[in-house]
Amino acid sequence: MDQPLSIELRHLVYCGILMLVLWVPYILAELKLTGVAKALSYPDERLLPQWGRRLKHAHYNLVENMAPFAIAVLAGELMDVHTGVTAACAVVFFWARVLHPVAQVTRIWGTRTITFAAGVAATAVYLGEILRLTA
Repeated sequence: MDQPLSIELRHLVYCGILMLVLWVPYILAELKLTGVAKALSYPDERLLPQWGRRLKHAHYNLVENMAPFAIAVLAGELMDVHTGVTAACAVVFFWARVLHPVAQVTRIWGTRTITFAAGVAATAVYLGEILRLTA
């Protein structure tokens, strides 16, 4: 395939990579804290350091938000909908999801909500653009 990935599909791939690596720090913290045997069972999340629990929650939140975003990107690819709006939405979603765990761990007032809302809004606008152009 000589055709490059669209901006939207490229950012979906970037989000997939982010989802694959985001769990590594909190799992390493869990391994260090509880040991391999306990970590391989069902360890008590309350034993994780607070930053680890926050990062785990950010990871789960990304997993939950990936489905609607992936649906938007894949629908856009199937329908060949590529506009400045869809490209911007993909970029905003990705960077919002990169910044969300940072905001979650650093606990800077308002940043977690802003980054979450930016990602959700980007997905909603993206889906709206697809529906508008394919109606």
